[in-house]
Amino acid sequence: MNDKPLILITNDDGIYAPGVSYLAEYVADMADVIIVCPDRPQSGMSSAITVGSPLKVTAHPDRGAARVFSVSGTPVDCVKIAMHNIVPRKPDMILSGINHGSNSGTAITYSGTMGAVLEGCMIGIPSIGFSLLHHSLKADFSMSKPFIREIVSTALANPLPYYTCLNVNIPALIAPKGIRACRAARGHWSEEYSRYVDPSGAPFYWLTGQFVNDEPQAKDTDEYWLSEGYISVVPVTPDQTIYPSIPELAAKYDK
Repeated sequence: MNDKPLILITNDDGIYAPGVSYLAEYVADMADVIIVCPDRPQSGMSSAITVGSPLKVTAHPDRGAARVFSVSGTPVDCVKIAMHNIVPRKPDMILSGINHGSNSGTAITYSGTMGAVLEGCMIGIPSIGFSLLHHSLKADFSMSKPFIREIVSTALANPLPYYTCLNVNIPALIAPKGIRACRAARGHWSEEYSRYVDPSGAPFYWLTGQFVNDEPQAKDTDEYWLSEGYISVVPVTPDQTIYPSIPELAAKYDK
């Protein structure tokens, strides 16, 4: 390691997902890079941590100049283990992704990609999550490269506000028109489980469904700008307090 910034990279798609290798490649000249990812896919794990079971760390061959490790746990486990046992010093930034699939709107609630980002934010490290709106492992990440580099280099030069991290989503199959800072669209998931019957006749259920944008007419959301071909950048925080509601609640409950 030298005096360059240090970037810790993780994801929720697992150590062998192509997206994490592309992300490390795109920022390799900006910093020393250490990759610490789950040893298997961990999508939908949000901010889950492993409790009551041991965690195993495995070293892998370097990818370019990046050192590579996997952890038998969740994305947040990866950040915690990396901070306590792998990185030689406090990282200057944590990056998560590039996720295979969207993390726009309020779907961030479920995201393992963003769980790792929020963990980094809570421990005082500028953190950014990147997601491409394409689930295929053969997805083309190349058109996002200049934009990812711009976002990361800007954040390295201009630290994010305290307790603020970024959720970045990238349209797929097109060259993005640009970047737009915006808010998350409010929505919900519909038809979440499909019912099947196994050979013995017993029913089982498979997670499916789709995200429904509850405010499709709003033009200041990530869902809108993504539909227009732009990369969305949403500032988020681990602090979920609704501050304007405190006076109203105080009037009702404070005695």
